[in-house]
Amino acid sequence: MKGAEALVKSLEKEGVEVIFGIPGGVSIPFYDALYDSKKIRHILVRHEQAAAHAAEGYARVSGKTGVCHATSGPGATNLTTGIVNAYMDSYPIVALTGQVATPFLGKDAFQETDPVGITMPATKHSFQLRSVEEIPDVVKKAFYIASTGRPGPVLIDIPKDIQEKEGIVKFPKTVDLPGYKPTLVPNPKQIKKAIDMLLQAQRPMILAGGGIIIANAQKELLNLAETLMTPVATSLMGKGGFPESHPLSLGVIGMHGRKAGNYAINDADVILAIGCRFSDRTTATVSCFAPEAKIIHADIDPAEIGKNVRVNLPIVGDAKNILKDMLKIIKVKAKKPNANEWTKKIAKYKKEFAPKMDYNDIPLKPQKIIMEIMTVLKADDIVVTEVGQCQMWAMHYLERSKPRTFISSGGLGTMGFGFPAAMGAKVAKPEENVIDIAGDGSFLMNSQELATVVTEDIPVVAAVFNNRYLGMVRQWQELFYDRRYSAVDLGNSPDFVKLAEAYGAEGIRVEKPKDIAPAVKEAFKSGKPTVIDFMVNHEENIFPMVPPGKCLKDIIE
Repeated sequence: MKGAEALVKSLEKEGVEVIFGIPGGVSIPFYDALYDSKKIRHILVRHEQAAAHAAEGYARVSGKTGVCHATSGPGATNLTTGIVNAYMDSYPIVALTGQVATPFLGKDAFQETDPVGITMPATKHSFQLRSVEEIPDVVKKAFYIASTGRPGPVLIDIPKDIQEKEGIVKFPKTVDLPGYKPTLVPNPKQIKKAIDMLLQAQRPMILAGGGIIIANAQKELLNLAETLMTPVATSLMGKGGFPESHPLSLGVIGMHGRKAGNYAINDADVILAIGCRFSDRTTATVSCFAPEAKIIHADIDPAEIGKNVRVNLPIVGDAKNILKDMLKIIKVKAKKPNANEWTKKIAKYKKEFAPKMDYNDIPLKPQKIIMEIMTVLKADDIVVTEVGQCQMWAMHYLERSKPRTFISSGGLGTMGFGFPAAMGAKVAKPEENVIDIAGDGSFLMNSQELATVVTEDIPVVAAVFNNRYLGMVRQWQELFYDRRYSAVDLGNSPDFVKLAEAYGAEGIRVEKPKDIAPAVKEAFKSGKPTVIDFMVNHEENIFPMVPPGKCLKDIIE
């Protein structure tokens, strides 16, 4: 069969149901073969960056591997930001890029770039096809690498002539990668040591990262926390991995984390950090992070252990396997619930530093919008965020208690991520409501995808916090640069209601607190893509926050 047909058949055999992409000259053979597929839905986005973000949103919600496509040259380079985002946050996507025919490689042909070289630092692996016969094997390897161990993006670059040539292809049932063996099962001696440290601790804590969600280990985490009566904080990527409604939950810690969580981790004497990488946004200044604590760092990627913080006990393995083994050990040891003074102190912190949300100001307070949105959301509904103040308001004030119901760009902090990621999430879970908590600046970076969601009937809701500023930068300029607002005033932003209507979507403007919840209900009930334009206070800041160069305990309000 032709290479393009072999590629489509290989994707079908991997269970691919949807591809987000844009065709181009060198990928026409692939799209011609895709035309005959009865199993794969192609969603034509309006920008390649959105294709990669949508594939990641799909992967985060479904637990499957997302797929995106771009043509050669600018198509491939536009895909790069989304690939890096998936790499930084450890989610599996397979990115397909068209390429000029092999005789033209390296000759600066029209729309020739080197996506393998460009994305090398931000992919788990990359392939460039050179024969028809290798296509099924390469595709199977790509999906295996992307979805196993610490997940991440894999790129397949596909020259046009390889798509058009014919060859004898065989579809493998297994993958043979001798040099790729992720450690999934932890060392039992390290597990025993970790349990001993936790049982002997007076002020233990668990810090859960995105690895808990990726490994589907939320039940085991809850079981361990309740068995040991140990409070749990999360990173941004771990939000939803532990129920935030639980008495032991401290929410997200870090630069814009909960004050109670930041104080608690500063006081802890033993910390079990699992599935997190201790990013600077979680730790603040590393030299004063958890100064009294012995740290147990459990992660599937050994390169992360000891990279950012000192570690007293390393454990390499899959988060679910680690927690299962810990629970087995606890059953045969004397249980000593870590209650009493420590849990009383945690409860005091939570009560004393509970965030205030019930504002009735006009212009609207973002905290109030979040509070009202929560009254509408069901447990399985999905919240996606853009990047900036809107993201931090959602992270801090919005309560989520199920995994894969909160999606945000963590490591890369990509403005424009939220709306296309919400589109991918809605495609993965069409039965759930999906809302994008957006700032006007971030939303405008990929607002052209309104055309996609209308055309493809993907009824997502964008809740735009409209303050006419690049809010996070403006906040820093206010606090640390004497209010010298340089290049942050968005000026004549569009009328978001009219913008939505121009694309054929619904538009709602909200200016009064009493109208917030009804607008969200109306948007969900409509079954149509909807933009809600929330007119918020122009200079509202997201607090609490840890100033640059300070410690978690120095969080200000």
